[in-house]
Amino acid sequence: MRPAPKKLRVPWSARRKPRSGGTRLAASWDLLAACLRAGMPVPAAIEAIIDDWEGPEADALRATAALLTMGAAPAEAWAPARACPGTAELARAARRTARSGSALAQVAEEIATQLRASLADRAEAKAQRAGVLIAGPLALCFLPAFLCLGVVPVVLGLAGHLIT
Repeated sequence: MRPAPKKLRVPWSARRKPRSGGTRLAASWDLLAACLRAGMPVPAAIEAIIDDWEGPEADALRATAALLTMGAAPAEAWAPARACPGTAELARAARRTARSGSALAQVAEEIATQLRASLADRAEAKAQRAGVLIAGPLALCFLPAFLCLGVVPVVLGLAGHLIT
């Protein structure tokens, strides 16, 4: 009788859920830039980055890739992506680069950098707000203790010296 095969352990990093929101978009724009710099055509690069995506951004980019594959004009092809808030900035930039001939890869990297900077700013603002919110309950706990153990004995001692 053969022993049962051992279960493979999946590393923690592989079990994590996919990134969400802005971090996923920033990583995707970096990946798009890498694909374009490697020489992939824009529709193929878009399909490569949205392979496992779901949601409105993925639908908009799939429609854009399909229109680009069929040879639609840039303004028409990027219209679905321009209608979606998560991909609108890339779509506007892609239309500009199609007209001017500049590299979409550079623009995608810039958008990713800006997106990461705004996410870092939001995270820092949340952390600062948490610090302020934590100070209230701490003050409610420590202020009475400070009064009872620090101020009241001094006042009673001074009052005792003044009365006698």
